Amino acid sequence: MISRTQTISGLTLALLAASAMPGHAAGVDLFKKKKDVVQGKKLTPAQSALIDKAIIREKQVIKVVKERAPIVETYIQNMKPDPVMRQVPESDEHFLGRVEFGRVIGDTPYEAGPKAGEKQSLLGRFKNSAGFLGSLTGSLHLQFHEAGFVSMLLMDSNSFDKQHYNFYFVRNDFLGNTPTAVFDVTPAGGKQATGRFFGRIWVETRDGNVVRFNGDFAGGEKDYQEYYHFDSWRTNVQPDLWLPTSFYVEEPDPKSQTSTLKFKAINHVWGYVLKVPATQAENTSLDVVGAQDVSNDAQDVSPLGAQRAFAKQAEDNVIERLFQAGLLDAPSEFDKTLEALANNILAYNNIAVSSPIHVRTLLTEPLESLAVGNTIILSKSLIDTTAVITQDGAQQMGNLNALLAFQLAHIVSGHKLDTKYAFNDRLLFPDNSAFRRIPMHHTEADNTEAAKKALDLLNAKELADGQKYFGLYLQQLQQRVKALRALNEPMIGDGLVKSDTDTSFWLAALMPKAEKLDVKNLKQQAAEPLSAFLRFDPWTDQVITLHTAFEPLLSPSDKMPFEVSPVYIKLSYWKPAPIPTAAPPAAAASDPNAAPAATDPNAVPPAPPADPNAAPPAPTAAPPAQDQAAPAPAPAPTQ
Repeated sequence: MISRTQTISGLTLALLAASAMPGHAAGVDLFKKKKDVVQGKKLTPAQSALIDKAIIREKQVIKVVKERAPIVETYIQNMKPDPVMRQVPESDEHFLGRVEFGRVIGDTPYEAGPKAGEKQSLLGRFKNSAGFLGSLTGSLHLQFHEAGFVSMLLMDSNSFDKQHYNFYFVRNDFLGNTPTAVFDVTPAGGKQATGRFFGRIWVETRDGNVVRFNGDFAGGEKDYQEYYHFDSWRTNVQPDLWLPTSFYVEEPDPKSQTSTLKFKAINHVWGYVLKVPATQAENTSLDVVGAQDVSNDAQDVSPLGAQRAFAKQAEDNVIERLFQAGLLDAPSEFDKTLEALANNILAYNNIAVSSPIHVRTLLTEPLESLAVGNTIILSKSLIDTTAVITQDGAQQMGNLNALLAFQLAHIVSGHKLDTKYAFNDRLLFPDNSAFRRIPMHHTEADNTEAAKKALDLLNAKELADGQKYFGLYLQQLQQRVKALRALNEPMIGDGLVKSDTDTSFWLAALMPKAEKLDVKNLKQQAAEPLSAFLRFDPWTDQVITLHTAFEPLLSPSDKMPFEVSPVYIKLSYWKPAPIPTAAPPAAAASDPNAAPAATDPNAVPPAPPADPNAAPPAPTAAPPAQDQAAPAPAPAPTQ
């Protein structure tokens, strides 16, 4: 596997901070330039009242965010011109961490980072937040301070009001099924406005929440060398509460003659319920709830049974810990679809396992997979980029079968997780530290054996025709693998490539089975952009299947394989989840892979997926019968 070389601490929002500061470019006073922008219509009394509500609601959002410590992930792609694709990634960077927003939001800026070209020791780079931000300053050749990142989420965490901003009505608009009023926003105060938001906001008309805003910041200070633009979106996660979810950043290359971007980046925020206020976690009842007393029926355990129980304990610990750390999704309908596909692969090969196969989604960007006991974990981007939709669904299904077969091969070959994780202290790392403290990837020998076994599994007559699709996917990745090293650096599991020095693929034997890659062929789509198929609810951490409209390819540049793309969320108002039928206590306790119970007895019940009005998730295929003799049809997820 490719090992990660950077340890990311809780304030890894560095790019984030870096990517949005005001600047002074080429001697042009940016504030003066923006001052000449044509302004929209002045506000009516009703529109003015809506802005007043938005100002009040924004203060509430700031208060809630300051109490939380969610996961923040940033992925950056630096671009270069390409004669066929117009532009392609030249290099990339990935950052992931838990952020204590209460320590970020406020009047006190970060300490200044090192000047461009100034050296800094490795210890200094990761000693504290300022040191980490400084490390990015050197790598991105930027000058910045903390207002950049916070403003991408909250516009102005200190003074978003009518005294500091002017508002002009533009139009009414719908984002998804959410009615909004659109306003242009300019900072008041002339030269005193440096660093304030300058752009456009969308305010939902029912309660006055800002649900989207894009723009940049008023400039004029020569100390800042770059001036980035961003588009920030929020999700209605609870009644009358819209929280930051994603924002997209891009900046053109001023030296390019072909409108090539200098870079583009995506930022995601999730896991808002990871931090529970201490006062709400006190006085928790110690009564045993939801477990059936079978102590009188218990049997003695054999040595082999004890060994298997100990291994199972390690597996359960890891699944629970990854979920609690916000890396693993809450169980979803889409996971059930993948479980059906995995169990069908076993059925096609007449392989029986002692317990059903489960599948979960890792919510992070790098392309990786993992087997923890009988639970297969696939990263979200691995699912997104393989989700090539065709009329018969064969290409997406063929890709998913290949991904699942590789980890199924580890399971049936007996490649177990290290039992050291049966000791809970090995998993008690702080959530705001680096997440790579659980190295669960398989050895090179195990991966080599699993690759051969996976090919055997895929040679089943029901699966053989699908091998060519993943072979084509790997051909496309082969063209990008050296440029997208961060995307191919697994955080905890197995990557598609073998190592830093050997960028060949574990399943490279599938590549000759595919037609030859032709990026000019508009009828051939080998891989999708990032975020092409799944998104997730930032409150419940549950993945949601997208149902996108068909977009015909008009040129090779439309393909964007493995690339960052702009955010566009189908916004909806929150609705309470339907009350499920209560399961018997024993049944509820029988599944070790179920999401752990909430630690906060007073917490608000989890919200449903962020888009409750969307079409239902992809149809789930019924799992094979227990004897696995008759696999059920397993249609690939469709959009």
